[in-house]
Amino acid sequence: MNFLQLNNFNTKLRNLFFLGLSLIVFLSSTSIIAQKSYTIVLDAGHGGKDPGNLGNGFKEKDIALEVALIVGKELEKKDDIKVIYTRDTDVFIDLWKRGDVANAAKADLFVSIHCDSHTTNAYGAGTFVLGLRGNKMNLEIAKRENAVVLLEDNYKERYKGFDPNSAESVIGLSLLQEENLDKSLEIASLIQNNFALKLNRNDRKVKQDNFQVLRETIMPSVLIELGFLTNKYEGKFLNSKIGQKQMGKSIADAIKNYISNLKLNTVANKIADGAGLEKEKEKQNGIEFKVQIASGKNKISTKPYNFKGLEDVEIVELGEYYKYYYGNSANYNEALKSLEVAQQKGYKSAFIVAFKNGEKVSVSEARK
Repeated sequence: MNFLQLNNFNTKLRNLFFLGLSLIVFLSSTSIIAQKSYTIVLDAGHGGKDPGNLGNGFKEKDIALEVALIVGKELEKKDDIKVIYTRDTDVFIDLWKRGDVANAAKADLFVSIHCDSHTTNAYGAGTFVLGLRGNKMNLEIAKRENAVVLLEDNYKERYKGFDPNSAESVIGLSLLQEENLDKSLEIASLIQNNFALKLNRNDRKVKQDNFQVLRETIMPSVLIELGFLTNKYEGKFLNSKIGQKQMGKSIADAIKNYISNLKLNTVANKIADGAGLEKEKEKQNGIEFKVQIASGKNKISTKPYNFKGLEDVEIVELGEYYKYYYGNSANYNEALKSLEVAQQKGYKSAFIVAFKNGEKVSVSEARK
C-alpha cells in the first residue's frame, strides 16, 4: 500500500468512525427522548364556592372546567404526555394548592384556563405569562383573578398581607419563574396563534402580568382568557359544546407542538455534543453555512417564540435591513437538515447561504 492509498484509507476510516459515533449518539438520544414523559398540569379556574365571572348568566367555572377536560382528553392520546388536573369536578381549590400540584409533580408545563369580563362589549382571546404590570386593563384582570385569595382559609397568613385590590401588591408580586419566561412566552405564542389563525378569534395578543396562580409555579406557565362572557355573542360561543371543543383542541394542539419543539431541540443538542470534535475540525477552514429564514427593516428579538420555535436564530444588520439566519454549521449536509427543519416550521422560502472567514461567498464555492 503506497502513501496515497494509506492516506485515503485513513481518511475513510476517520469518516467511518465519526459516522458511527454520530449514529450511536443519535440512537441513544432518540431512545432517551422516546422514554421521556412530559407532565402537563391543567388548571380550570375558579370552582365550587367561587363561580368566577357570571357575564350574561354564563358561569366561568363551568366553562373553564369543560375546556380543561377537553384539552386533557386530547393530550392523553399521546403516550408520552401525562395529564394532571388541579380539579376535574366543581370544587374550590386554593390558588396556592394549584401551583403546589404542579410543583409536586415536577410538571413541564402549567396551563390555567379562565374566561374574561369587562364593562364594555370587549371580546377576544388572550394569553398571559408572569410579568410586570402591563396597561391598566391588564392590571384590573390580574386584580380580579387574584381576588379569589379572599375566599381561602388563613389567606392573611399565607399571602403575607397581599391585598388583591391594591395595585402596589399586584406590581410587587415577584418573578419566581424568571428563568422559565422564554418558554412561557413560546407556548403562549403557539396558543394565541391557534386562536387567531385557526379559529379566527379576535387576537388580544400575548401579554405579561402578575397573576397569583402563575406566581406559585416554578415551571413554564400560562394563563388563558378564552374570551369575554360579558360579550353576549362570545359568551354564547364559549358556553356551547362546539365552542368549548374548538378552544380546547386549539390549546391541546399548541401544547403538542410545544412538546415537539422540546424534543427536536433536545435531540439536536445531543447530536451536536457528540459530533463536536468533528465540527471544530471542519470550522478550521473558515467555512460556514447558514439558512436565511427572513429579512426586513424591522429588528425582531431572536427569541424562539418570534420564529415559530426555532432556537439560536442569528440576526445580522446590513444597511437598513436585518437578516435572520438559522442553523450555523460548517457542514453542508447539516445545513440541508436545518433548511428542512426551517421549511417544516413554515419558512417555505428559506435558503442556504455560505460564508468564508465572515465574508459571504457562493454556496458552490464554499462546498469546494
